[in-house]
Amino acid sequence: MKALQINNEGSVQVAEIGKPTVGTGEILLRIKYVGFCGSDLNTYLGRNPMVKMPVIPGHEVGAVIEEIGEGVPAGFIKGMNVTVNPYTNCGKCASCRNGRVNACEHNETLGVQRNGSMQEYLVLPWNKVIPATGLSEKECALIEPMSVGFHAVSRAQVTDIDTVVVIGCGMIGLGAIVRANLRGAHVIAIDLDDEKLELAKRLGAKDAINSKTDNVVERVKEITDGYMADVVIEAVGSPVTYVTAIDIVAFTGRVVCIGYAKSEVSFQTKYFVQKELDIRGSRNAMPEDFRAVIQYLQNGTCPKDELISAVVKPEQAGDILKTWSENPGKVFRILVEF
Repeated sequence: MKALQINNEGSVQVAEIGKPTVGTGEILLRIKYVGFCGSDLNTYLGRNPMVKMPVIPGHEVGAVIEEIGEGVPAGFIKGMNVTVNPYTNCGKCASCRNGRVNACEHNETLGVQRNGSMQEYLVLPWNKVIPATGLSEKECALIEPMSVGFHAVSRAQVTDIDTVVVIGCGMIGLGAIVRANLRGAHVIAIDLDDEKLELAKRLGAKDAINSKTDNVVERVKEITDGYMADVVIEAVGSPVTYVTAIDIVAFTGRVVCIGYAKSEVSFQTKYFVQKELDIRGSRNAMPEDFRAVIQYLQNGTCPKDELISAVVKPEQAGDILKTWSENPGKVFRILVEF
């Protein structure tokens, strides 16, 4: 069967590999669409230290159930559209003992620490397959990245009396905007790109700030009548945005960090103490976050076509990754169609 493989920095090929067979407690999936995410781009650029080359990328999946193995409980039907939970958990580390399996110390995400889903067929344990009734295969491929943003909002414990600032309006940041809006919060979106900010407003942001042209601190102060943001969600991963998050969060506010900064970040740590801040990481997503995204997509209000920047065949993946690397700010999701 056909599989997409990243061999080393800048090198992508379509390889022929053996088709997997389904075992007890497993489900065989026919892969339809897989999204490229930032970790895949970093793998292509040779900047992902968690990946051992060569690797099959991809963990944002839209698939169809092809075959069901023995011992799989009722509820899974051949031909059903599904997505997948691409993470593993050991069940023994501190995170797992505390029920936060999304942050397992020994997690292996598809396409990162182990081969991923950019192949024609994939076998997974049944409990990693998530039915998505009423959604298309393309919509299924959007569930996982949006769930990461949804999870950040849960980590922030957002309520309807909060003002929430989301820094970064990529796919994950947009997920955070949607979820915070669904919880009734006043959402402020920050990005460098006006097109992304316009989409953020259609997805629920009440205000938009272009950090390239506006004074972010002054605009947040103006919008919040001087109180600043109850919650700031950092969804970029740069030293500048990490520091901005601390600058614009209110006294006793919450800062939730999704993005990985690639270099060290220098803080005025006095603000941690003076503001008595809660600073929280947010990693991956929980099953309830997947369910919440599915419910949101099922209601039909998401402009999903605007979230898909391109759909390509595996043979075009190398070219599209090169194009993306040259202009990363203009891409939401690129789907590879099998």
